[in-house]
Amino acid sequence: MVVAVRVIACLDVDDGRVVKGINFRQLRDAGDPVELGKRYGNEGIDELVFLDISASSSGRDTMADVVSRTAEQVFIPLTVGGGVRSVADFERLLRAGADKVGVNTAAIARPQLIYEAAQRFGSQCVVVSVDARRSASTPSGFEVTTHGGRTSTGMDAMAWVDQVSVLGAGEILLNSMDADGTTAGFDQEMIIAARARTTVPVIASGGAGAVADFPLAVAAGADAVLAASVFHFGTVSVAEVKEEISQAGYPVR
Repeated sequence: MVVAVRVIACLDVDDGRVVKGINFRQLRDAGDPVELGKRYGNEGIDELVFLDISASSSGRDTMADVVSRTAEQVFIPLTVGGGVRSVADFERLLRAGADKVGVNTAAIARPQLIYEAAQRFGSQCVVVSVDARRSASTPSGFEVTTHGGRTSTGMDAMAWVDQVSVLGAGEILLNSMDADGTTAGFDQEMIIAARARTTVPVIASGGAGAVADFPLAVAAGADAVLAASVFHFGTVSVAEVKEEISQAGYPVR
């Protein structure tokens, strides 16, 4: 069975508002998350990802409210991440209305969290974000980073892709920190490298700038393509992206 490529909009949420910057800096307000979520749902987006980029305790409370308000009005799969540190955080966000929960830094600190969450809620609920950048110091040439790409971990990103797949990740959100917000295109080499290491679905993230970028990510092995600023600020539309992917010969929803 050929699985349709999913097109996903990512909303970075800071204190209840959607923001967007370049390499997680120079943040601009992009609107209300519930309103944007509704708009994307009407435009045919397949899924939404909310990332709480402030992720303080108050931020997490804010996110639960944002999730519940969005889930009441938007009827497509919703992934929520940012500040998730425990199985209890997974449960709180799933109860608020999230379909999937993203985890990053806490899984690096304690990989067993991935296994525990997958056992408790099912792998389909567990999305592991891998924020990677190019590095000559790792065997694969890609290194895992945290804190929006600002902190090096020294971990080989592709070895980490291997590990999270075994632990029970249902999806890998592969974010190129070099490309993030640059609109210079997805990092195809990184996607190819990840695809060679896992059968778990890979969501390509970071760098989308034009409709032509999206089918290139799919050709590299992405199961889903994610973008933020090009959708938020109207550079490309969801319909244009789906048409471009379809014209390239890939099934879309």
